[in-house]
Amino acid sequence: MKFTLSWLKEHLDTTATLDEILYALTDLGLEVEEVSDPAAKLSGFTLAKVTHAEKHPDADKLRVCTVQTDEGEKQIVCGAPNAREGITVVLCKPGDYVPGIDVTLSVGNIRGVESHGMMASERELELSEEHDGIIELPSGEVGQEFTDWLTEHDPAKVDPVIDIAITPNRPDALGVRGIALDLSARGLGTMKPAKTAKVAGAFASSIGVRIDTDARDGGCAVFAGRLIRGVKNGPSPEWLQTRLRAIGLRPISALVDITNFFTYDRNRPLHVFDADKVKGDLRIHRAKGGEVMTALDDKDYTLAEGMVVISDDTGVESIAGIMGGAATGCTEETVNVFLEAALWDTIQIAKTGRALKINSDARYRNERGIDPAYNMQAIEDAAQMILDLCGGEASEVVVAGEVPDVARAYKLDTDRVQSLVGMDIPADEQRRTLTALGFVIEGDMAHVPSWRGDVQGSADLVEEVARVASLTKLEGRPLARGTDGIPAPILSRAQVRESAARRMAASLGYNECVTYSFIDQASAALFGGGTDATMLENPISSEMSHMRPSVLAGLLQAAARNQSRGFHDLALFEVGPAFSGGEPDDQQVQISGILVGRTGPRDVHGEMRSVDLYDAKADAEAVLSAIGAPAKVQILRGADAWWHPGRHGKLCLGPKKVLGVFGELHPKVLAEMGVKGPVVGFTIYPAEVPLPKKKSATRPALAIRDLQAVERDFAFVVDTDVEALTLVNAAAGVDKVLIENVHVFDEFTGETAEAQMGAGKKSIAVTVRLQPVDKTLKEADIEAVSAKIVEKVAKATGGTLRG
Repeated sequence: MKFTLSWLKEHLDTTATLDEILYALTDLGLEVEEVSDPAAKLSGFTLAKVTHAEKHPDADKLRVCTVQTDEGEKQIVCGAPNAREGITVVLCKPGDYVPGIDVTLSVGNIRGVESHGMMASERELELSEEHDGIIELPSGEVGQEFTDWLTEHDPAKVDPVIDIAITPNRPDALGVRGIALDLSARGLGTMKPAKTAKVAGAFASSIGVRIDTDARDGGCAVFAGRLIRGVKNGPSPEWLQTRLRAIGLRPISALVDITNFFTYDRNRPLHVFDADKVKGDLRIHRAKGGEVMTALDDKDYTLAEGMVVISDDTGVESIAGIMGGAATGCTEETVNVFLEAALWDTIQIAKTGRALKINSDARYRNERGIDPAYNMQAIEDAAQMILDLCGGEASEVVVAGEVPDVARAYKLDTDRVQSLVGMDIPADEQRRTLTALGFVIEGDMAHVPSWRGDVQGSADLVEEVARVASLTKLEGRPLARGTDGIPAPILSRAQVRESAARRMAASLGYNECVTYSFIDQASAALFGGGTDATMLENPISSEMSHMRPSVLAGLLQAAARNQSRGFHDLALFEVGPAFSGGEPDDQQVQISGILVGRTGPRDVHGEMRSVDLYDAKADAEAVLSAIGAPAKVQILRGADAWWHPGRHGKLCLGPKKVLGVFGELHPKVLAEMGVKGPVVGFTIYPAEVPLPKKKSATRPALAIRDLQAVERDFAFVVDTDVEALTLVNAAAGVDKVLIENVHVFDEFTGETAEAQMGAGKKSIAVTVRLQPVDKTLKEADIEAVSAKIVEKVAKATGGTLRG
């Protein structure tokens, strides 16, 4: 962010020196990267007066001048058409370095006539592009320093240019007024009242505006504009051109220069359309994809589907908030102009700008955030400047959408400065600081100004107070001696759970892996990822182009590498993040493990078999138990497509609360990743496991029942499409206190079963364990519970008790 010292003083009434301002800026968090002081380049040049001028004896366009200098009269040969007797000029002596021509002068001989220096033009001193003649000054004493004369008569020419680095959380400092506000809060001056205008609309705008429904959410909140007719779009005033040149911008025309001025002065990007080139109304909508627009930089851009644009009846006229189109751009022939100010979604601007690779001042500011409350006033202020510099007549303002309400307040705890940053700042000084920064203090609540979108909590209030007070005042102090006793736990509950999961997985015989969070697009797609939302802008390699959507992907890649080296029986696990999207909330920690091959090595005395989903189920339940999951969970179907459709189960607390998944990996996934099966595995989502209602550092009491448990077996004849889980849940729900467990111990299916029980029938046998709590069960109690079980199972499944 570049600005000049005089520009800063348009907003800040200060007597501080340049060095004091530079130090304060860096100390406030606005790090000064460079300072360009034109006065330093002009140091040593002095004023002189031409006392006599005559034609060069051997050149028609050269004149030999006698020049009165502080060192006496000097002879100088000059080719400028305005070199004549009586004018006051800027003298460059032999030995002086002239920046505009990159030459160090010496005594020269021009066509036989000796020349002791030169009289400079503005371009030769890098004051402007003017080079048709040498500088003529209306006044000045011979020998006076040129920098002193400029400081007195034309200070803009020696105005220091300051370049500061802006952190992403400080978009308010992308305007000169925002920078001035920080310096004012530091005590380097007082803020001048903001120049505001109110332009009365003389007629109704012939150009209307609207925001399509698809562009309101995540596109544009408010779109305002007004027509100004009868303008004269010539060069902007010298003061405006000088200000823009100083920060590296090329003056174009008055209309364009005005919008650039507001971009840097108030962090308020604006856009002007040539109204005569706009056909119909202007509307904001999302591109269908494939539209091509020639922008103001004379480049063609092909728009992707979903990008937000501004169109008239003929097509796209502007890439919203980033760059306007050449077709409706303003020229010197423009006489009617439509001024536009809008509030864009920052994420949408960033995505579009990156996709199209456009880096404009408008994009830079709109994607970081601008002051929403200034949107409507910006239309008034800019319109007034256009009327002042270009003339014309303004219409009424047309508006689509509405300015969003960003009002918010946080509690100001003046004691938190000491606890958070270790600084002792009086409460009154804290309130003064925040007030100077634009906050409104009401009691113990601080209302945040609309331009400070980065302030999102009470801790941010402390940060504002501390940085204005100067973090360089922090003093190193030894830590206070802690109290005796057991210190409070340092690890969070999530960290404790992850540690417990690691210990349990390791005790089950798994080897821990730490794999990259980046995988190739093809592998990511197998696990529901591989979209643009998780694609890396600058990947390490083509095989690490996307964030992984599942930890299983990295484990399978590790298994493939081990199998290629002769290790076929594997047990691997990892605790790490997976990414379902590109936003911070789309990151989730997963605990995943896989079993590959056989349960053990070949042994003449042992039993060896291939791993199956029940191995994964047992391990998943063990890990869940280790991290504190409830003992009773439901096992449902319907997991993601990378699991075998008939050999998996979801561990759930109800149909919507999924704690994890276990089962066999889909054969197509294994084939794509080059893994030889069978492969079973599990994935646990620790964030979904509910925390205990009571927080305690001790283990819960061991519950032991001293009454004899009773088990009863039931065999039900049900339809073949009835799931065992439905039957088990029905039986267990009869008495959740008395029934401790229900499990299936037999299933009789096939042709023989149908021959005995009927076509389309099967038998499911379960054992129900009854655990009395307060008294021994009598036969009548057992029979009553049994009758309820038969009744509820029949109602849930349509089954009957097998005879």
